[in-house]
Amino acid sequence: MQLTTVRIEKPEAINFILGQTHFIKTVEDVHEALAGAVPGIKFGLAFCEASGKCLVRWSGTDAAMTELAKRNALSLGAGHTFIVFLGEGFFPVNVLNALKTVPEVCRIFCATANPTEVIVAVSEQGRGILGVIDGSSPKGVEGEADIAWRKNFLRQIGYKT
Repeated sequence: MQLTTVRIEKPEAINFILGQTHFIKTVEDVHEALAGAVPGIKFGLAFCEASGKCLVRWSGTDAAMTELAKRNALSLGAGHTFIVFLGEGFFPVNVLNALKTVPEVCRIFCATANPTEVIVAVSEQGRGILGVIDGSSPKGVEGEADIAWRKNFLRQIGYKT
């Protein structure tokens, strides 16, 4: 077995969700969950099929996000994984609960806009995701000024009142 990392390629401001699933109908069910959670959502979705034709299956409401999803899924090449790229102005916090209720979804590895590397195991059988490196390591512990900034920021973007 060999370990490798795959860097997620995306524009800086774009959020994505990486997860594991178990069935070909994932594409349609995840699409429906996203569209039902946020009307008008812009996204692209790709799913790495792990049996049969072993194709990257895909769907979406935004051509650029869909191409991004297909390209990254193919680069990851890990069976039964899916990746969703959200259009600018759409955020994982608004769709994660909907995704978690999709019966095929086994786990969510990450939901982020940070630079991300995916740790992939490669064997004779195929490839699988072991985990992710999401962003950078902490540089310290927040102080009072940092706490005030965090609370103010959350209110500025409408997530707290």
